[in-house]
Amino acid sequence: MTDNKPLVLLADDEEGFVLPLRDNLELEGYRLEVARDGEEALQKTLELQPDLLLLDVMMPKMNGLDVCRELQKHKLSIPIIILSARGQEVDIVLGLELGADDYITKPFGLRELLARIKAVLRRQQKMKAESHGLPKTLEIGLATVDFARYEAYRLGRKVQMTPREFAVLHFLLGRKGEVVSRDELLNEVWGYDSYPSTRTVDNHMVRIRKLIEKNPSKPKFLLSVRSVGYRLVLEQD
Repeated sequence: MTDNKPLVLLADDEEGFVLPLRDNLELEGYRLEVARDGEEALQKTLELQPDLLLLDVMMPKMNGLDVCRELQKHKLSIPIIILSARGQEVDIVLGLELGADDYITKPFGLRELLARIKAVLRRQQKMKAESHGLPKTLEIGLATVDFARYEAYRLGRKVQMTPREFAVLHFLLGRKGEVVSRDELLNEVWGYDSYPSTRTVDNHMVRIRKLIEKNPSKPKFLLSVRSVGYRLVLEQD
């Protein structure tokens, strides 16, 4: 049935891009909604809660990065692929750190975009499946993290935590006690088989440590493994 098809929200004001993409997405079995500016993109995302948001950066009224910032406040776990003519590493890193799951630089081929859409949705389904059996709430260090509600508390006081930080911590919880490499985190959480920098992983770890550790500079729970990655330790001696 049509209602069972994944819903994609495309936020882009270029008519010449929207029309052919609509035809191809519908042929691939997706439903498509369109937003013509950033404010409409934010409103429709909150109302419809699509399976995927395709988000152009340069739009009227509100740019795509500001839409990402606003969505973070609402703690929605909606995959986002940013579409942008700006392909510098600093732009990509910023987009990913604001919660995007992928970043594709214009111009791009339609086949490439369709492949990335399928990959992002497949990862989302995989993460949901792997979450079964893991605790919905984690108490660690000074923090309590509620993965179901996307809420985090430090010493009983509610603090801001991005959907990506929830995803990173949740993945590490599933591999607790094991060393997880930066590349594996990028592959599994961000979905990049090769990415120009692992600094984005380290930046997320810094923020997570500020939440859970009493002394983030001397962590006891989220440990670095030199030249490799990180290890989440739940029990202390």
